[in-house]
Amino acid sequence: MNLSRCVGAEFVGTFWLTFGGCGSAVLAAAYPSLGIGFLGVAFAFGLTVLTMAYAVGHISGGHFNPAVTIGLWACGRTKTGLVIPYIAAQVVGAILRRRWSERS
Repeated sequence: MNLSRCVGAEFVGTFWLTFGGCGSAVLAAAYPSLGIGFLGVAFAFGLTVLTMAYAVGHISGGHFNPAVTIGLWACGRTKTGLVIPYIAAQVVGAILRRRWSERS
């Protein structure tokens, strides 16, 4: 697999996870009258992981989280050469999502 495609998939997946999951948690806390609640936040996280797993999981493995990457590396399921690029892409994806939301 092409490293840039794998890293790009991790970037997009992490961006989407923080956008959908964390975004819904922020909305649930900021506007409790919306009625999303704990169940809605749980569904938002689950659906964002599900959509990215189907969309780009076949490219990179669908880690979308540095802890998952490290865990899979520790048990020998991820190559050592992919750990640092994956984690970098995941961190950048989460940071850019944060910066993007500050501008809106």
